[in-house]
Amino acid sequence: MSAAGKDEDTMLFCASCGIAGGDDIKLKKCTACHLVKYCSVKCQKDHRPQHKRACKKRAAEIHDEILFKQPESNHLGDCPICCLPLPIDIEKSVLMTCCSKTICGGCNYANKKREHEGKLQHSCPFCRNAVPKTDEENYEQLMKRVEANDPLAMWEMGTERCEEGDYKKAFEYWSKAAALGDARGKGRVDRAVKHHIIAAKLGHDKSLEAVKDLYKAGQVSKEDFAAALRGHQAAVDATKSPQREAAVEYMKWRAERGRGVGGSALTRS
Repeated sequence: MSAAGKDEDTMLFCASCGIAGGDDIKLKKCTACHLVKYCSVKCQKDHRPQHKRACKKRAAEIHDEILFKQPESNHLGDCPICCLPLPIDIEKSVLMTCCSKTICGGCNYANKKREHEGKLQHSCPFCRNAVPKTDEENYEQLMKRVEANDPLAMWEMGTERCEEGDYKKAFEYWSKAAALGDARGKGRVDRAVKHHIIAAKLGHDKSLEAVKDLYKAGQVSKEDFAAALRGHQAAVDATKSPQREAAVEYMKWRAERGRGVGGSALTRS
C-alpha cells in the first residue's frame, strides 16, 4: 500500500483507541498538524506523548508553506485609474491625502501634464479635489482620513511620526493600520532569503539586488536566482504603461537638470 493510502486509512480511525469514525462517532482532526483524528479529548491527551514530535514537525511545515507561498500579486493592489498593478517600489507611486488613494507615477504624471497643457487647477487624479498648496493643508487632509479610520492614512501618519523620532506614536498608528487591514505591519538568513525571493518575483528591485548578492555569496541556488529573475521581469512587465514610462523619463530628466515639479518641464519635447 502506498504512503498516501496509509495516511487516508489513518484518518478513518481514532489515532489513540483505533475506533472507526461513523454516523454516531465523529472524529476530529488534530488542529495543529492535520495528520491524525481523535474521537475524544481524552484520546487526544492520551496519544499526545506519541504524537508530539511528528505534530510539531508537520505544524512547522504547514506554517512555512503558508508563510512562504508566492502570492499572485503584491499587497498594494492596482492603480484605481489605469487598473494596472501598482509597482511594489512605493517611490513609483503617490498617496493622495484627500481620498487616500495610491496612484501610480504614470497616472500622476499624465494628470499633471493634462493640467499644464489645459492651464487647469491642480487636482487629485482620482477624486478631483484640489491638491493642498501647503504642508499644513496636506496635514489637515491626512488627519481627516485618519479620523475616518482609513488604514492607509494611519500608516502614512505613523511613517511621519517615525521620521520625526516619535517611535511610540509611530507604532500606535502602524498598529491601528494593521488592525484596520493594512498589510504592511528579522530572523534567520534562510527565511530572509525566501522572503527576498518572493518580493523579487513581485517586482521589487532592492530585493532582486539582495537575491543577486546572496547568489554570489552562495546562499541562493542558481535555479532560485534564475526563477527570481524571470518572476521579477514578469512582474515589472505587468506594471508597464506608456504613461508610467513617460513619468520615469521625466523624473530622470528633472533629476539631471535639478528642475522643480511645476512649470514648462512637463511639456518638454
